[in-house]
Amino acid sequence: MANPVTAAELLGYLDDTHTRILRLVTDLGPDQMLGPRLPTVNPPNWEIGHLAWFSEYWVLRNLDRRAPLMPEADALYDSSAIAHDRRWDLPLPRVVDTLAYLQAVNDALRQRLHDHGDSLPDRDAYFYLLAIFHQDMHSEAFMYTRQTLGYPAPAETAAIATPAGSLPGDVEVPGGRFLLGATSTEGFVFDNEKWAHPVELAPFRIARAPVTNADYVAFVDDHGYGRREFWDDSGWEWRTRAGSEVPRYWRRNGSDWEVRRFDRWTALAPHAPVMHVNWHEAQAWCRWAGRRLPSEAEWEAAAACEVMPGGVMGARKRRYPWGDETPTGAHANLNGGTLAGIDVAALPQGDSACGCRQMIGNVWEWTASTFAPYPGFSPDPYRDYSAPWFGTHKVLRGGSWATPARLVWNTWRNFFTPDRNDIFAGFRSCAR
Repeated sequence: MANPVTAAELLGYLDDTHTRILRLVTDLGPDQMLGPRLPTVNPPNWEIGHLAWFSEYWVLRNLDRRAPLMPEADALYDSSAIAHDRRWDLPLPRVVDTLAYLQAVNDALRQRLHDHGDSLPDRDAYFYLLAIFHQDMHSEAFMYTRQTLGYPAPAETAAIATPAGSLPGDVEVPGGRFLLGATSTEGFVFDNEKWAHPVELAPFRIARAPVTNADYVAFVDDHGYGRREFWDDSGWEWRTRAGSEVPRYWRRNGSDWEVRRFDRWTALAPHAPVMHVNWHEAQAWCRWAGRRLPSEAEWEAAAACEVMPGGVMGARKRRYPWGDETPTGAHANLNGGTLAGIDVAALPQGDSACGCRQMIGNVWEWTASTFAPYPGFSPDPYRDYSAPWFGTHKVLRGGSWATPARLVWNTWRNFFTPDRNDIFAGFRSCAR
């Protein structure tokens, strides 16, 4: 791993992700900690134990060959071995004991870093980051679990976003040879980002901002959900089976639209990105609008490429749309502080070189691409992270308002099945 982080940085990450997880779960009651049996969420009590087990397995047990802190943990929390629908039937410990297990693992991870100090090996740093990023992913999953189940928002005060309006129009992205994926000089990356390889892109035009609620209302008002010509066969089958007529969590209140955010209904913000739409819904809107979804190569080029004099694509790629500077609140809506998407015209300091806004944060963006391995793919030690999902999932890029800032960068690939509308996902479109 190039550019390894220091032990002090890892200690800060551990403290932050541990605090974030506790903030998202400790206010839940016993019934909420189990929750209903659904295919899209885990029982929170199980998920907390899984986080502890994963960190213990890959750091303490993998690197040091320590005995398990909880003897029965493998039989309870190994997600590769325990089918999703079995997780409600397991003899899970009491919530207080599960939280104690999480705390014990975190304490052991911190003590180990203190013991190593500046002599922490690169291999150790890799597995610490794997465990930390795994917790970061689940912190976002806890957010959409609370949304799915209609639980109250986390017990914190949401930041007030300044109205910024819409950002219509497209930008031109020059075609040419583009290196899709991460290089070995970029520090920690996941196996599905490896390695950068050349693709040829024709020039294309991509929206400056994601599709807004107002943009999507026009499709709904034009009876887009009932018009077969806008849906492919799999999309129409999903829509018919689900009985969907509007995006998930929308409802009419007289002539106005409302959206449920956690356990409360609020007025639909017209200039915020449409959210909780799946890949089929994004495709249907694009057909209605005479547009298309970008491929993931086009998305990454619009986010990462430099534009050279004469309007040609440069060879250098940025780690983030705005450059290589670590994300701040002036660049992107991340870290869960707003508890919602903000207006798509906000945060101009986060623009890419091509002029696209909010390609990191605010809302995950569906692409047209099926999740597939890059040439020469080889799984990393956590072999089930990517390989089981190739061919059945669609690629999303960019992160959402709930994504921890340290977790996402331009080459980061998220992936979900095309029917998932529970995640904080929207889309931006390209000209045909």
